[in-house]
Amino acid sequence: MIGFEIHARARSVDPQLIAQFGGIPVANISDVMSRMTAGGAALRPMHDGTPLAGPALTVKCRPGDNLMVHKALELAAPGDVIVVDAGGDLTNAIIGEIMVRFAQRRALGGFVIHGAIRDSAALRAGSLPVYAAGVTHRGPYKDGPGSINVPVSLGGMVIEPGDLVLGDDDGLLCVPYGQAQAILDAAREKQDIEEKMMADIAADQLDTSWIDARLKALGCQGV
Repeated sequence: MIGFEIHARARSVDPQLIAQFGGIPVANISDVMSRMTAGGAALRPMHDGTPLAGPALTVKCRPGDNLMVHKALELAAPGDVIVVDAGGDLTNAIIGEIMVRFAQRRALGGFVIHGAIRDSAALRAGSLPVYAAGVTHRGPYKDGPGSINVPVSLGGMVIEPGDLVLGDDDGLLCVPYGQAQAILDAAREKQDIEEKMMADIAADQLDTSWIDARLKALGCQGV
């Protein structure tokens, strides 16, 4: 049946490479990706703020139906982030406390739900990263269809199975599998620049001459 299928994941970002992204803000990584990629402002952390980082195991399901999300939980390996495209619909929750507890027991990396969650108080008190677009008490159906390990799109951000998914309080970002090392190198350089700026601020030595230079270049009068 078209749209009702399970695929094997062909590749996944290396865990050692994932670990090297630790401590780099998502905003800095986004900057070096030309600020062209984002999971959408609606996808917010529903947990205690623990950073999210792990390879994507993707699920595309019918809005309000979580049958294939249950199957993805069985298939996921430790560290995997289950990324669910449920169409952004908030009528029915896709996951709740029971599924999160099961994911924790299996040492998964977290959830990204382009849809709703429930049991929000329990999830908010927990450390397993969960990002979602909203909250509702109405539970899901389990009828299908759906697909596992297919490309999905969240707010225009395309995620392929095995891509690196990152999240912090500012939101979500997908680092494509084939660009992970180059993006890491650029993000480290960006981080170094910002750390120097912070030191300059503390020493009252921050160079702001670029502001007037930019205004003049743009033709601003009165500079």
